[in-house]
Amino acid sequence: MPPKRSIADHRHFDDVATLKGEIASEDALHLAMSAGDIVLVLDEGGVITDGTADLTNFPDLPDWIGKKWQDSVTVESLPKIDALLETKKMNGEAPIARQVNHKGASGDIPVSYRLLPLSGGTKRLAIGRDLRDAAALQQRLLQAQQSLERDYLRLRQLETRYRLLFEMSGEPVVIIDSENRRIVEANPAAHTLLLARPGSLIGSKFLALFEREARESLIAFLGAALTSNSVSPVHAKPADQETELTLNATGFRQRGRLFVLVRFDGQERAENAQDTAILETLESMPDAFVLTDSNWNIVAANTSFAELTGAASIDQIRGMPLGQFIGRPGIDLDLISSQLQKQGFARNVNSVIGANDAGEGEPIELSAVQTGEESPHIGVVIRPIARRLRDLPPMPQELPRSVEQLTELVGRMSLKDIVRESTDLIERLCIEAALSYTSDNRASAAEILGLSRQSLYSNLHRYGLGNLSADSE
Repeated sequence: MPPKRSIADHRHFDDVATLKGEIASEDALHLAMSAGDIVLVLDEGGVITDGTADLTNFPDLPDWIGKKWQDSVTVESLPKIDALLETKKMNGEAPIARQVNHKGASGDIPVSYRLLPLSGGTKRLAIGRDLRDAAALQQRLLQAQQSLERDYLRLRQLETRYRLLFEMSGEPVVIIDSENRRIVEANPAAHTLLLARPGSLIGSKFLALFEREARESLIAFLGAALTSNSVSPVHAKPADQETELTLNATGFRQRGRLFVLVRFDGQERAENAQDTAILETLESMPDAFVLTDSNWNIVAANTSFAELTGAASIDQIRGMPLGQFIGRPGIDLDLISSQLQKQGFARNVNSVIGANDAGEGEPIELSAVQTGEESPHIGVVIRPIARRLRDLPPMPQELPRSVEQLTELVGRMSLKDIVRESTDLIERLCIEAALSYTSDNRASAAEILGLSRQSLYSNLHRYGLGNLSADSE
């Protein structure tokens, strides 16, 4: 409710007489015009005899002059106009303000009026304040409030759904505050798995639930979940339990704090003794091993591959494209993909690792196999061969002897070099055929081939064919 305004509470001017003498009729006119957004002069019967306002905001004002005040307002505002006209001069108190709506060509115009009776006459001034800006502001405030209420309702609904999903999930889940490693949320499945009373896990220390030997690895595990998008699962045995659990973790931020969501595999480790032996063998084998998805993104790898690429850990490179480390762009992995599609495997493909603008990389030899149909994965074994190449004795460059040998060069040489080797192969085979046809008669062979003797001798020397003596025919 607006406060009651009274001029009796205002400080009076010190020299009222002088002020009255200084205010001329023109000054009074200016005061009246600036007292409100619209000022109407009313006679004793409530007829508008004059008025002032910005015609941009009140374009219908000239039409109101000469008409009753009631005729310019809406039906709902008529009782308020009657109440204003019945207001008598009140000693020491400001006139009561009432909001009315004027009828306008562009819509209703809300105006708050105060009626001021003039001393010594029957005229009255209706001083009004345009409320359209305030109404627009109130409308925006109302819309903002309604939007907040809708968002709050939607948030409550989402929270209810996710809370129900969290509580009803059969997968044990706990949420841990990374600052003090205390459990802030735990669903009933987690309480059942950890043999705890309902609600007793909330607020307890997460590490205290496990054996002392596993706590150091769990601390590193929780820290890695906050810095990496994907973290390898860890295995830990809860205190006073014989079953070993598998833990997966994901870090997230909420309201400026870091939390870790930990999911448990409540079953015993799925790997049997044979599977465990295979995994341990792959991890300890001297050759690098990588498992990728169908898009050649790294899913898993052993320590030898991490050492070969210079990665600090497997988690650091998980999810990255294998082509970022292996092969020449557009050649090696495309060739292997083609062989995998045709045969399901690729064997002993020569490539490089660590090739970049600064160097050609280190030579490697790799074999790959593709498994699975619905969600195929690719297993790649990588073996560095730089030392093997260095240990080989130097041998003269030999040309391929057949088309089959040429096709074996794919993946080891560029297409330009293979085409050059193909030309040399064809030229040598034609010379050998001509020599065989002419029983090693070089003159006849040169004539058949359309070459001069000197050109034929040059090619014989180049390919190391027959007796190189130019005089022997």
